[in-house]
Amino acid sequence: MEYQYNAVFFDKVKIFINNLPLKDQEKVIGAATALETGDFQSVFVKQLRGEIKELRVKKYRLIFFIHANSICFIRIFIKKSKKTPKNEIDIAEKIYKLFIENKIP
Repeated sequence: MEYQYNAVFFDKVKIFINNLPLKDQEKVIGAATALETGDFQSVFVKQLRGEIKELRVKKYRLIFFIHANSICFIRIFIKKSKKTPKNEIDIAEKIYKLFIENKIP
């Protein structure tokens, strides 16, 4: 399996995933691995706003963006309504801008 992207998980995302039940951890990591290999067809990805995207895995939502050859997973939460909360998208956009400006390593 050849990787086209490098997955980068922010610390809060790592902690959240590590606290999931094992089967859910495997599904989330499997979906992220599919994205790393460039397989965007086998997972459900939704464009949210600008460069911000959402990966859906069961009831979990991972907010991410792609920069150069990295997929940066910056937020994760349990989806409780039909629409992605506006504050999650706003926070993701702020993180993206800081990342692009090299203010977040």
